[in-house]
Amino acid sequence: MFQSRTNTCGELRLSDVGKQVTLVGWMDNVREVSANLVFVVLRDFYGTTQIVAESDEIIHQIKGITRESTIRVTGVVRERASRNPKQDTGDIEVVPESISVLGRCRYNELPFQVNRSREADEAVRLKYRFLDLRNPDVKRNIVLRCNVVAALRASMIEHGFLEITTPILTASSPEGARDYLVPARNHPGKFYALPQAPQQFKQLLMTAGFDRYFQIAPCFRDEDARADRSPGEFYQLDMEMAFATQEDVFAVLEDVLPPIFAKYGTYNRASTAPFKRIPYREAMEKYGSDKPDLRIDLTVTDLTGVVAGCGFEPFAQGNAVKAVVVSEFKETRKFIDKACADIEVQTGNKMYWFRLDENGELVGGISKFLADRKDAVLSALDLKPGSFVGLSAGRLDAAQKTAGAIVKILGSRVPGHMDREQYAFCWIVDFPMYEIGEESGELEFCHNPFSMPSGGLAVLEAAERGEIDPLSITADQYDLVCNGVELSSGAVRNHDPDIMVKAFEMVRLGEEDVKAKFPAMYNAFCYGAPPHAGIAPGVDRMVMLLAGEDSIREIIPFPMNKNAQDLMMDAPGTVTQKQLDELHISLNLPEKE
Repeated sequence: MFQSRTNTCGELRLSDVGKQVTLVGWMDNVREVSANLVFVVLRDFYGTTQIVAESDEIIHQIKGITRESTIRVTGVVRERASRNPKQDTGDIEVVPESISVLGRCRYNELPFQVNRSREADEAVRLKYRFLDLRNPDVKRNIVLRCNVVAALRASMIEHGFLEITTPILTASSPEGARDYLVPARNHPGKFYALPQAPQQFKQLLMTAGFDRYFQIAPCFRDEDARADRSPGEFYQLDMEMAFATQEDVFAVLEDVLPPIFAKYGTYNRASTAPFKRIPYREAMEKYGSDKPDLRIDLTVTDLTGVVAGCGFEPFAQGNAVKAVVVSEFKETRKFIDKACADIEVQTGNKMYWFRLDENGELVGGISKFLADRKDAVLSALDLKPGSFVGLSAGRLDAAQKTAGAIVKILGSRVPGHMDREQYAFCWIVDFPMYEIGEESGELEFCHNPFSMPSGGLAVLEAAERGEIDPLSITADQYDLVCNGVELSSGAVRNHDPDIMVKAFEMVRLGEEDVKAKFPAMYNAFCYGAPPHAGIAPGVDRMVMLLAGEDSIREIIPFPMNKNAQDLMMDAPGTVTQKQLDELHISLNLPEKE
């Protein structure tokens, strides 16, 4: 029994017929059948129950109550004459003896119909998020999130991890995305930062002697929004293991995640251990992406040598050419044109194409440029009649990226090339340690500077002596990918001060720079640090995949919009001059045009 009620609105069944009950909830809908018969749908967190008003007094009372008001109904349960199999309580109804208003909705017109709120404009939904969340379909995603977080927590504890919280107010990070800064009132001119991740703290816990750490960690990054990334804040299953290798991390997540995805996911199939492992360079060559969607059976083939010198300018010497073969292609020219347009919008590069018709002839698109080397093309691509070939060209990374878009767009749109009803996991491994910066033109860290270079100090010294190309050095770093979505990045950490300093020297930063940028970690590592490794799958992205949603905002209780604004709370907002004075802050705002 609940306070103020005997039952919930999702609880009553035929076995309850004849009982006197008290229900509370929101007045979801009112349907006036006649002057002496009115149906009310009462909704609470647990479900809905039909209320049937047949007395003049109760009907008159109901007519004076606005929809979405909260009410208490006391009455008798009876069997419904016309049952509703779509409703859990569809076999019964309640005939009220009394109705009282607990919280009146003061508006006759609502911003949107609650049970159809997902059809409303997103800005309106976010402004009235408290109404949007009354929609059972919207609420279901938040309940799913709660259940997934609880399951993750229970599984991590079962695997011997301790849940330890780390600071929210910390120092600004010199690496990564933009920080959110918090002025320190007692230290004029100085600022805290909200953590982009608990990276340094969890590594310090390893040096402090904690063996297995985790937390459902809030992270804060001043980044632009995307469909799979919320601006401002997000949560991750942050974990770290002492005296651990990459294999130890893989073993834990391959044991923790599949049961959760199988139990809570939209699809009931999920990869089992061991997940497929794909080196980074192979992923870029074979799938055109370091986030491959393994539900798609299309792959990329290099065609550079075969088509060089064919007379088609984009295939000119120096450009890479990549091809994606789609068998049994029966789509129209309109379909092809739409795919070409979408790929160009997504990548900024064109898709070229041709077909091999049922007679074995190259037709359409750029086929005329390939006529004199037809046999070589057919052999290189193992083409069968009825196939379509999409091609990309340009600098290697651009050609790979475009080919990846071709794989994703054609694989998801052409029937028979995508097994949607599953969660396909893979590990991307052996990431490059360094790259040439687009702006600087010099050697820079490719991903996480805290990763251990494969080969340790010896490989860095070999590169320093010019014996190997620094760009050939890989890091003991890995990404976990599911259905084309990067769930997390992780790495075996660089725990040796000598290797750390040498790694930074490769990008023109000396020991003093390392000490200045990462004083706590450098100092701690000098006191004997264990080898350690970790990872941090994104909870928001995980739940988005489980719910089958395309936007991450659908699984966050109170999300910001694409401009990092909370329309409901009107944040960010202005503050008083007194508040600014206390923080020793003066504003230098751009002039309004």
